Amino acid sequence: MAASSQQLSHLLVFFLLVLSCLVGAATAGSTMQCHEDDEAALLAINEALGSPYHFASWTPDTFCCDWYDVDCDNATGRVVGLSVLGDGNVTAASIPGDAIANLTSLKTLVMHRLPGLTGVIPESLSQLTSLTNLTISYTGVSGGIPAFLSQLTELALLDLSFNSLTGAIPAELADLPALATIDLSRNRLEGPIPSLLLSKYAGEDSVSLSLSHNNLSGGVPSGFAAVSFTYLDLSRNSLAGDPSAAVFGKGKPLLHLDLSRNDFRFSLTAVEVPEGVTYLDLSHNAIRGRVPAQVADLAGLTQFNVSYNKLCGVIPTGGVMAKFDAYSYQHNKCLCGTPLPACHRYML
Repeated sequence: MAASSQQLSHLLVFFLLVLSCLVGAATAGSTMQCHEDDEAALLAINEALGSPYHFASWTPDTFCCDWYDVDCDNATGRVVGLSVLGDGNVTAASIPGDAIANLTSLKTLVMHRLPGLTGVIPESLSQLTSLTNLTISYTGVSGGIPAFLSQLTELALLDLSFNSLTGAIPAELADLPALATIDLSRNRLEGPIPSLLLSKYAGEDSVSLSLSHNNLSGGVPSGFAAVSFTYLDLSRNSLAGDPSAAVFGKGKPLLHLDLSRNDFRFSLTAVEVPEGVTYLDLSHNAIRGRVPAQVADLAGLTQFNVSYNKLCGVIPTGGVMAKFDAYSYQHNKCLCGTPLPACHRYML
C-alpha cells in the first residue's frame, strides 16, 4: 500500500511538471503572436517584391513571428528583424520603403544578394529610429548614399557594399555616435573620405571600415589617428598623400590594413606597424624607404605585400619573413636580399 501511494505521488509530480511545461509553452506561444500592424506590413512587403518563393511561409493563417526571415521580440511580439537573403526570384523590384517603415520596432534590416532589387534607397527608411543594422548589399540599388541615414541614431552597422551607388560619401554619416562598422566597398563612389567619419564613435566595439573598389580621392583623414580600427580597407581607389600618421602606430588594435592600388607617397622606413597586424597590403603605390626590421617580429602576420612601390635596401630576415616569397616584394626600386637576389653595394 505504501509503495502504491509512493507511485501515485510520483505520477502526480510528473503530471504537474507536464502541465507546467504545457502552460509555459502556451504562454510563450501567445507572446509571439505578432502585432497586426507588423503582419500587414510584411504582407505588403511580400506583395511589393512579387511574392517570391522565398516568402512561401508568409501566409495569414500562421503567426508572422514564425515566418521565414522574420525575427520577433520574445516579450512584445513585435518584429525586430527582417533578413531577405539570396533570392533570385525578386526581379525588377525597388525597396518597398513605405511598407518596411511600418515595422516600427525594426532593429535589423538585411537585404542581401538580391540582384533584381533596383532603384534608390527610399527616404522612408529614416523612420526606422530603432535600427541598429542596415545591410543592403549585392543588389542593383543605385543613386547616392542618402544623407538622411544620419537620422538613424542607433545605427551600429551600415553595409551598402556591392551595389551601383554613386556620388560622394555624405559627411552626415559622421554624426552617428553608435556607428562602428561601415562597408561601402564595390560601388562607384567618388570624392573625399569625410574628415570626421567614425570620429564620434565612443563605444567599446572594434571599428571596421571598408571603402575598397571605388573612385575616392584626396587623402586619409588625420582624424583616423584617433579611431581604434581593427579593420581598414581603402584599396583600389585614387587616394593620395601620406596616411602613415593616421593609420600606423604602436599600440593600435589594427589587425587588417589594405592600402593597395592607390597613389600614397610616404617613407616606410620609420613606420611603426601595430603589433597585432595579421594582414598588411601596401602594394601598387609610390612608397619609398626600407621595409622596417620590426615587420619580422609581427608574430601573427600571414599576408604581407609591398610590391610595385619605390622601396630600397635589404629585406629583413628572421621571424615571420620566411613566409613571404618574391611576389611580396617584386617591382620595387632596389629591394634586395632573400627572397630577392643578393644585394650589391649600391643598393645598401
